[in-house]
Amino acid sequence: MLSVNALLWIKSFHIIFMVTWFAGLFYLPRLYVYHTLSDDSVSHERFKVMERKLFYGIMTPGAILTIILGVLLIPSVGMGGWLHAKISLVLALVIYHVYCGKLLIDFKHDRNKHSHVFYRWLNEMPVLALIAIVILVEVKPF
Repeated sequence: MLSVNALLWIKSFHIIFMVTWFAGLFYLPRLYVYHTLSDDSVSHERFKVMERKLFYGIMTPGAILTIILGVLLIPSVGMGGWLHAKISLVLALVIYHVYCGKLLIDFKHDRNKHSHVFYRWLNEMPVLALIAIVILVEVKPF
């Protein structure tokens, strides 16, 4: 069993990397909006670089570290119903993350099939997950 101090450090870094991951989850679809609206090759190439660096340099490491640190915290919080719901939402976010990566590859190969409106709606998905996760963790409604 980890000490209280160690758990606090793990929890702190779990939150820090969660914020990092969510920053990317919020910003990447926004970049896709702007990429879709751009109409010159210089802009398209610039967006491809920005999207790649965000996905691989910030989002993915943030996601991995968030999940690893979260798993380390499970023994200290117990497996209540709220945690099962949170884990389900995190799995949904992982699927969303992977889907964003698929879209990244489509943009990389100039195969985007969606409008800026699609990406604006896609951009709202992690907001709903974040609200639900925070409520589950802080309120523990079940």
